[in-house]
Amino acid sequence: MQAEYSAFIASAYGISALAICGLLAWIFLDARAQRRALAALDAKGVRRRSAAGETAGGSGR
Repeated sequence: MQAEYSAFIASAYGISALAICGLLAWIFLDARAQRRALAALDAKGVRRRSAAGETAGGSGR
């Protein structure tokens, strides 16, 4: 009886593994793109808005 479902179960695991690998690849590639974009902004001299208001107390106000 289990032999009838083994192909379904194996394909479900395979599809799930592919989906998870695809999501991990997407996260990795997006993180690289974001780092490049931040580096380009940093090279232009653009700074975070929150960096201008930072004080020794750290309240930012």
